[in-house]
Amino acid sequence: MSIKIANTQYDVIDLIKNRWSPRSFSTKDISAATLETILEAGSWAPSANNTQPWRFIYALRGTPGFDKLLATLAQGNQPWAKNAAALVATVGIRETPDTQQKNHYFMHDVGMATSFMLLQALNMEIYAHVMAGFNKQQFAETAGLGANEEAVSIVALGYIDSAEKLEEPYKTRELTARSRNPIATIAAHLD
Repeated sequence: MSIKIANTQYDVIDLIKNRWSPRSFSTKDISAATLETILEAGSWAPSANNTQPWRFIYALRGTPGFDKLLATLAQGNQPWAKNAAALVATVGIRETPDTQQKNHYFMHDVGMATSFMLLQALNMEIYAHVMAGFNKQQFAETAGLGANEEAVSIVALGYIDSAEKLEEPYKTRELTARSRNPIATIAAHLD
């Protein structure tokens, strides 16, 4: 099993230092109640004007819904994502339903909800890998998305397993150390 703890410049909380995106998942299942706990965590994310412009469409491994979500993934994601215990699609709502006002922040808010789910999952020793590599049109048709909805990502969730069981190039990616740009290159103090 490969656990990649971030080597941070500052004293970041362990939950963030320990979060990473594995591709090697064990055969251990996630219960519906556990998955619903993770989804509820996402629902408590902040959003512009508390519009909560998101929906989560999910399926557990071994179900027809899982196979449908898996089929929408890019060919590079399918070989390892098939072993996840659950797949969760994040969907953004472009306009506020009651006022039909365009929500310019829906993608940001969906990202916030996704991050809350990832941290809740890790707190429960469940790892997540967020994917943008999927066919949005195929997913929209499969899930019956409305004209006001946009697929944002698909998240693979599961208990971590050994990197050794992965084929290349996934095994090397699993074992490569994590890195981030230094704070000095992404943040600037405004006088």
